[in-house]
Amino acid sequence: MTIYPTLEIPETLAAGPGPGNTDPRVLERFAKTGVADHMQKDVVRGMLEAKEMLRDLWGTKNVYTYGVAGTGFSGLDCVLSLILPGDTVVAFPNGTFSGIDSLTIRMKAATAEELAANPLNPNASSVTIVETPHGKPVTGELVDKVLAEKKPKWAFMAHWETGSGRINDLKGFSDACVKNGVMGIVDAVSSLGVADFNIDDYPGVVAWASCPQKGVLALPLTYAPVSFTDKAIEQVKARGCPSYVHHPILNARHWGIIDGKDVPNAAYHQTHSCYAVASFHEALRIILSHGRANKAADYAYHEKALRQAVEALGCEVTSDMTSLVVLNLPGDLAGKEKDLVAGARAKGFGIWPTLSEPVQVRIGILNQLSQQQIEEIVSRFADAMIEMGAKVDKAAVLGGLKSYYAKAA
Repeated sequence: MTIYPTLEIPETLAAGPGPGNTDPRVLERFAKTGVADHMQKDVVRGMLEAKEMLRDLWGTKNVYTYGVAGTGFSGLDCVLSLILPGDTVVAFPNGTFSGIDSLTIRMKAATAEELAANPLNPNASSVTIVETPHGKPVTGELVDKVLAEKKPKWAFMAHWETGSGRINDLKGFSDACVKNGVMGIVDAVSSLGVADFNIDDYPGVVAWASCPQKGVLALPLTYAPVSFTDKAIEQVKARGCPSYVHHPILNARHWGIIDGKDVPNAAYHQTHSCYAVASFHEALRIILSHGRANKAADYAYHEKALRQAVEALGCEVTSDMTSLVVLNLPGDLAGKEKDLVAGARAKGFGIWPTLSEPVQVRIGILNQLSQQQIEEIVSRFADAMIEMGAKVDKAAVLGGLKSYYAKAA
């Protein structure tokens, strides 16, 4: 039997699409929380308060707003559980992660025969996948055109797609769903906590899912925020859901949501971690104390600084998100994206390539919202380019960055 030495994980700079750099106050709540079971009064109180804070963060009056234990995919699995075998769905992927969502949709909508024919990649005849070229947004005009033709029960779209760094047309999607009598489902994994929006302003969307580790900046394995309208919950009441753990109604009971109402006490659903509850609660406190609008403005301000700096290094930026820059390297480094990223990550600088073709470089600024932090990101990226043979004037680029902040100040 081999007893391995203690696992030591070094501090790194998480400068990719997510997870982001967790706030020390969140880590402190995790580490200093006492041992308690999932029905202890303070744990339950923390969940009830987190539920209310989530409604403020989402901008919603939806009673069925809470967190699904796990990663962002856990929340997505919960909202996509609205889809039953044989349901007609149109999905609009435009990147890696909305592509995975679309695969999940095909798995859930497939009949037993279709799933058996290809269990890992079923061809569900009731599902239409409308691909958008890499680096292009999903437009409201496209959604309206396809929904008018297909008349599905459900439509799906990601709000912000980190696979390509594009913001898709949320209002156009919602309006098209309302116009065509379709129930919309949205992946807001990358926009919640970064963009300033109220989900109640988009009545065509009946279910939303996000994640803990991006804009919310909790720990990755805490809670994935979800929100369901009454219309979505009525679907579950009428048709059921083939899941216990990720059941939209049953899962809500532990958050004090029973029979469509808030109640003072929770009912057992699954064992929740007191550490996860405490750290998630603190993450929500931090972001709401800062203010949604202020946070969104901070991201836009610092993304502009990063964008200008990498363009000064000779890169072409193709994204429009404010928490992530997706870029093409200069011509002399073209084709070396994965090598550059691997070299940077080996030195504790956690940037990412895109996970599908064409290969690009992704640099994120989640919880990196200061001049000092942006300067460090730019400096380390310039070093990575120089190590690969690029001829860039790092000092001039950093000087331009300082000028940007000086003018803004």
